[in-house]
Amino acid sequence: MRIGILVLFLIAGLAGSPPAAAAEDTGATQGSRTARQDAAKEPPPPPPSVTVIGARDAHGILGREVRSAANENMGRIVDVIVDREGNVRAAVIDFGGFLGVGSRKIVVDWGALRFGGVANKRDSITLELNKAQVAAAPEYKEDAPVIVLGAAGRLQPWDFDH
Repeated sequence: MRIGILVLFLIAGLAGSPPAAAAEDTGATQGSRTARQDAAKEPPPPPPSVTVIGARDAHGILGREVRSAANENMGRIVDVIVDREGNVRAAVIDFGGFLGVGSRKIVVDWGALRFGGVANKRDSITLELNKAQVAAAPEYKEDAPVIVLGAAGRLQPWDFDH
């Protein structure tokens, strides 16, 4: 007799859950089905916009050599500084030294850079400042106020209040 009760208990367990658990499962299934139906009613997101820029019309600048108008080596661009709205304001140039020894980072106004002669990765960017002007610039340090060296009459002040 005990074996018969044990067999009935096992068969009941295999046959399914108690009615309360079955009701919970049905609710969960209906809830997920409703969520899928709601998602199906929403319009699909628009496709992303795509812009094609010709290979001769745009180039990366990080690591690019910078030279003065007199063809003096001014260093390489190592970073770009943007304001809070995302507008490019300045470039950080690793200036001076030899093979990275004795060099320092200085910041130049974006408007002082000229990209007109850049046609491939070997071409340099021109800076409207001479070597003596750049050598006198204070060093750039992260998490400190940024002092930007600009060509005469071109530097726009930053609004620190917003």
